[in-house]
Amino acid sequence: MSPTRTFTTPEQLARALEAAAARVGPATGAAVRHEATALHALIQAAASGRPGPNRITGRYLASWRQQIQPRAHGASATVGTFAAQARRLELGFYGTDALGRDYAQRPFPHVAPALAALQHGLAERIAAAAKDAL
Repeated sequence: MSPTRTFTTPEQLARALEAAAARVGPATGAAVRHEATALHALIQAAASGRPGPNRITGRYLASWRQQIQPRAHGASATVGTFAAQARRLELGFYGTDALGRDYAQRPFPHVAPALAALQHGLAERIAAAAKDAL
């Protein structure tokens, strides 16, 4: 953390704030990218055999993607899959499907535990990035 600075004129303060604003976006964007990569890795690790879903072909693991969108003052990230079985694996499924097949498939959570593991760290990393930029 940088030492506290004093400004003798409003112009000095304005220049310092402009410089800090230019650094906040890239710093928080890097933090978001880091956390998205960590989330992606944790989900894939948890979905790689017991206690998560069985890994038969590897297609389900390979279906997970992360997408980072740069924003004016940082970035946003999406980590997800379009795999048909994702919801059933995460939440389980008890009942009859559209084809009339009966299921009693217990859940194999792999997304919720990964999110929980990173939730606190994400807030800290974003705050630290913003603080360092200022």
